[in-house]
Order: sequence, then C-alpha cells, then structure tokens
Amino acid sequence: MKILIPNTIELRLRSEAEAEVVVYDVESALPHEHRDAEVLVAWHNPADRLREAARVLPDLRLVQALASGADVVLSAGFADDVRICSGRSLHDGPVAEHALALVLAAVRRLDLLRDAQREHVWHEGFIRAQAAPETQGRHTLAGARVTIWGFGSIAARLAPALELLGAQVRGIARSAGVREGIEVRADDDAPRILADTDVLISLLPATAETTDRIGAGAFSALPPGSVFVNVGRGATVDERALVDALVSGQLRAAAIDVTKTEPLPADSPLWDAPNLLITPHVAGNRPVGASALIDENVARLRDGRELVNQVSPDAGSATASAKTR
Repeated sequence: MKILIPNTIELRLRSEAEAEVVVYDVESALPHEHRDAEVLVAWHNPADRLREAARVLPDLRLVQALASGADVVLSAGFADDVRICSGRSLHDGPVAEHALALVLAAVRRLDLLRDAQREHVWHEGFIRAQAAPETQGRHTLAGARVTIWGFGSIAARLAPALELLGAQVRGIARSAGVREGIEVRADDDAPRILADTDVLISLLPATAETTDRIGAGAFSALPPGSVFVNVGRGATVDERALVDALVSGQLRAAAIDVTKTEPLPADSPLWDAPNLLITPHVAGNRPVGASALIDENVARLRDGRELVNQVSPDAGSATASAKTR
C-alpha cells in the first residue's frame, strides 16, 4: 500500500513499517510514479490540486482529511468508491481555546482597549461602563446566556470552560438531546433559543444546508446588543448581514476566525466593520494526534473494517474555502 502525505505537516506513521509512505508537495502536480497511491492525506491542499488528485489517482481507496470538516475534499470530485474521512476531534482542544479567547475578547471588548492603547488613551468611559450596574452584565460571562450552534466534539470541549466562568450554556444541533450534560435543541427551535441568547458561538460545518444559515433572520432574533463568534466555517454566515448587524448595533461586538473567501480580500467590507475582531483561520491549524488517526484508518482499511470519521459524499459544501483547514 502506498500512502501520500502532504509536505504541510510533519507526520510519523507506524504504517511506514508495512506501507510505502511518500511526502508530496500540495502546491505541485502529483508525480506520475506515485499516482498508484491508495491513500491520500490532505492538509492545506489547494482546491484545484485536490480536484486534480481526484482525476489522476485511479487506485485511490481513502482520502484522510486532517481538517475537522472535509467539505473541500468532498467537493473535489473523488469517485464514489473512495472513502473520505475527516479530522474530527484532532482540533477540539485548539479550536475550543481560540473560541474561548475570542468570546472573552468580544465580551470584555479588548478591541476597544487595544484601540485606546494605540491612541495613548486611558479609557475612562470603558472603566465606567464595565462597572456601572446597568451595563456591567455585558462585560462578563458570569450569568451570560451562551448558545453554541453546531454542537459536536469541539463544543463538548468548550462548554465546560464557559460554564466554569459562570455562563449558562445551551446548544443547537440537527437533533435535540443532552450531550455532555448540556441541553441541545434542534435547529427548528433556533429562533426561540436565539431570542434568549447573549453570546452566540457558531461551530457549524459547511454543508449545502448550512450555507448562510446565520444571516439577517438569526441576527435579528438575538436580543439587541448580543455578541457573535464564528470559529466554524465562513460559508455558514451571510457576511453582508453580519456587517449590517454590527453597523446597526444589533450586535455590539463580533469575532470571526473564518470567512467565505480566504485569505479575506483587501476590499472586503468585513475589514472596516465596526466592533469586529478578525483572526486569519488560526483556531485549529495544528491537528493533534493526526498520525495516530491515519495509522488507525490505514489499519482499518487494510482489514476491511469501518473507518473513523468517515463522511458521506452528500455532506459536502456547496461553497468550499480555498484550502483544507
């Protein structure tokens, strides 16, 4: 068995003892002598190179994406008999940490304090606002009603940290239930849940069904002055509606790590949107335990067993980012 691993990450596979492991350049055409590979590992691959791989790897049996979502791989056009697996769980810790950092930055309005620092201003107005009885509740997670939309393994890691800081955490997902001790409501209940939300965190994956799911309707359902954080996928947010909600004050602050087009174009209205913090898709970007996942799925593939994190072809996104992340 031949396994192609990308040059964008250092991996140490136990599989090397029983398979030929070849490092390939994600930015270049796959060498002809390695187009007999049965396993392709994808990480930060340009979408056009993935489409090329789908055309030129006739013996391919498995594409192992290291991104938490496999939307770009799913949209590349691999044959129906090629099994595709995501890197779900590899990013739980890093993404949860970054999500918590963005939530705290937005709630505590660190962006305003940073701006004041640049202007050499001791922000007396902020000092009064975060202490005044009528506004101090906006500057803390203690007692805040936090909703996580897209409740999977990352949310399960993030929720306890939010609760530790005093937040009341709920989730929204495709189906209702109790997950890791957190009440999760179905998507159909979203308007009612959003109306009772101070901080909305999106961890939604990019699929045809979630494209622009968080738009004008969702933002207007939130109480005025709410906070929005997106560490899921850029395709799930209507960016024009996000800017409008910030300009109108419906959202008092927002923080996003993902956008529809990445890198974000210099002329995007998001850059100049008020009260918006942008980070360049760095919430995950370092899959933890990737080698072990690859080894496990290679062994399962060889033995004909069910694979870890296998995704369905119809779960692909209609709008893919430029690179797998």
